[in-house]
Amino acid sequence: MSNRFEFVEKEGFMEGTRIIVDKETGVQYLMAHWTNIGGITLLVDKDGKPLLDPRYAK
Repeated sequence: MSNRFEFVEKEGFMEGTRIIVDKETGVQYLMAHWTNIGGITLLVDKDGKPLLDPRYAK
């Protein structure tokens, strides 16, 4: 499972935030972390559907 997720760097993102891509489904998540506090959330489009990375979307 360690190879299932990819951390994607995006220019201009705040310090402590990263985009994570599930390489099996293409679904993208936003991860935020500061010291011992953090969270993760699903990224969605304007219709509420998960954002997909076209490299992995099936």
